[in-house]
Amino acid sequence: MRDFKQLKVWEKAHYLTLGIYGITKRFPPDERFGLTSQLRRASASIPTNIAEGCGRNGERELLNFMGIAAGSASEVEYQLILARDLNYIAPETYKDLTEQVTEIKKMLTVFMKRIC
Repeated sequence: MRDFKQLKVWEKAHYLTLGIYGITKRFPPDERFGLTSQLRRASASIPTNIAEGCGRNGERELLNFMGIAAGSASEVEYQLILARDLNYIAPETYKDLTEQVTEIKKMLTVFMKRIC
């Protein structure tokens, strides 16, 4: 069992989620149950799965949850494209958030390779 709070990738994913919650506050009200909800759930899924994986016994389970976290990161990546194309977020905000997602995905890949 590992302490997820000690992992830099968890910390970065947590701060990404806080940023996503911040920007989605400004999304149109009719998106509350649509893109706002999806983007928030997908972003929160990244650090949540990292934490859950760290609480499990065995490397195989940890690897599985890291893979789920990576999948959620890809989901966030697409949803940010959609939000940008719908003009819900500014191009600069899109760039900043996608850079964060890309860094998290790379960190998860390295972490998973070390487990194997």
